[in-house]
Amino acid sequence: MTEPAPERPQESPPLHCTAHARTEEPVPLDSTAHERPQESLPLDSTAQLLTRITAALGTQLSLVSLNGTRRPMHRTPQQSPHSNVSPLIPAAPALVAVAHGSRDPRALHTVTELLDRVRELRPGLDVRLGHIELNEPLLPRTLDDLGSGEAVLVPLLLGRGYHVKQDIPEAVAGAAALRTRTAGPLGPHPLLVEALHGRLTEAGWCPSDDGNRNSAVVLAAAGSRDPESAAGTRRTAQLLSERLGGVPVVPAYASAATPTVPAALRALAARGRRRVAVASYFTAPGRFASAAAAEATWIAAAPLGAHPAMARLLLHRYDQARAAGAPAHETLMNKRFLASA
Repeated sequence: MTEPAPERPQESPPLHCTAHARTEEPVPLDSTAHERPQESLPLDSTAQLLTRITAALGTQLSLVSLNGTRRPMHRTPQQSPHSNVSPLIPAAPALVAVAHGSRDPRALHTVTELLDRVRELRPGLDVRLGHIELNEPLLPRTLDDLGSGEAVLVPLLLGRGYHVKQDIPEAVAGAAALRTRTAGPLGPHPLLVEALHGRLTEAGWCPSDDGNRNSAVVLAAAGSRDPESAAGTRRTAQLLSERLGGVPVVPAYASAATPTVPAALRALAARGRRRVAVASYFTAPGRFASAAAAEATWIAAAPLGAHPAMARLLLHRYDQARAAGAPAHETLMNKRFLASA
């Protein structure tokens, strides 16, 4: 494989490898609607009627919880109260995406685009945004707007650091009437690695770089003093290395931890790695992401942003929290107890 000339500008992808961004279209709810022409149907037989009655009964029973109370319901806008089909469906908790916030206007635009993808994947889900700092709406305002409803908070954060352990719980404690569950951070997870790999490919990483002795990656992250957050970043680096055929993937940090991105690049160069890419372990553009990309000696990937795998990961964390979290009424009781303590 031909090595790039030393004078090649860092923003130029290799000429022999044209990267194509992969797009994913949402699967239609009724993918068989146009497979064959509609035919006139015969009158229902007794067996068919019994099947329909059984299905309707099962639907109604699913709306009753184990203690005999009826779950919260809402009518869909498309259904009339007099429709032959039951218009009542369980009300899903709102998904509140919790972003850090940035002075870079591209960050808010990117997060908004990501949440639009989430809405496309889960039509009808109430998806909202709250920031920890720097951007509106701030998280307490978003939670206050939900009133006494139910919500699952999904941090748009990549590790279990200070914001996940302190800032978000404090905001939740202030929303005394809201029933909440908080999902885990986005990383580490295979879908996150899929997004990192996609961004590297867009920047110019080729299949021939996988497993190549000359290739390596610096995983540029924000950095945290929390050891649990650092462990999560190292785990993501390991998963990305496996995805790239075993090439070294070295975590590096913009602040609060070592090594820095320049130090990691120098260390890999000393080991003979001449094609070192910088992968952006940031959810959106900002000061740290831009500074890390500027250090690249070969290619620098864009932040994770609105990559399709990121939208799927948000919904996965949302569903996990709903399935495994404490019942919402217990969360509300705990908050009231803490407030009175």
